Amino acid sequence: MDFLVRHRRRRWAKEMLALYGVEIDPHTQIGRDFRLVHRGFGTVIHGNCTIGDRVQIYHQVAIGRADGYRDPSIVPMARIMIGDDVVLFPGAKLLGGPEALHVGRGTIVGANAVLLQSTGEYEIWAGIPARRAGLREAL
Repeated sequence: MDFLVRHRRRRWAKEMLALYGVEIDPHTQIGRDFRLVHRGFGTVIHGNCTIGDRVQIYHQVAIGRADGYRDPSIVPMARIMIGDDVVLFPGAKLLGGPEALHVGRGTIVGANAVLLQSTGEYEIWAGIPARRAGLREAL
């Protein structure tokens, strides 16, 4: 019975998010105080993703595969791990592949940046492809 209640809640939450164009795979691991800023319109998050505590994600963010054309049973995607206190600004894209992608604690990924590599802690990344643009003051 408990499984049915959890399944119905997940299904209900998924349908409510779909009204805003948000798709978060039910296998995504999400930490405490997660925040979809501006309701996260158009945000898509792959299931092979771990999101830390106090992460803020703005609208139009995509977290998923860089090589979506490949068969996932042949070339699996490694986990994308987003640390605590990360901010992903509007339009940011985090694209993983066969190697794990780590976004370090406190990192900022700027608007419309395309992040294809792991970051350190408290860094600021911007551009296409994203490059380290500076450091953020530790929280």
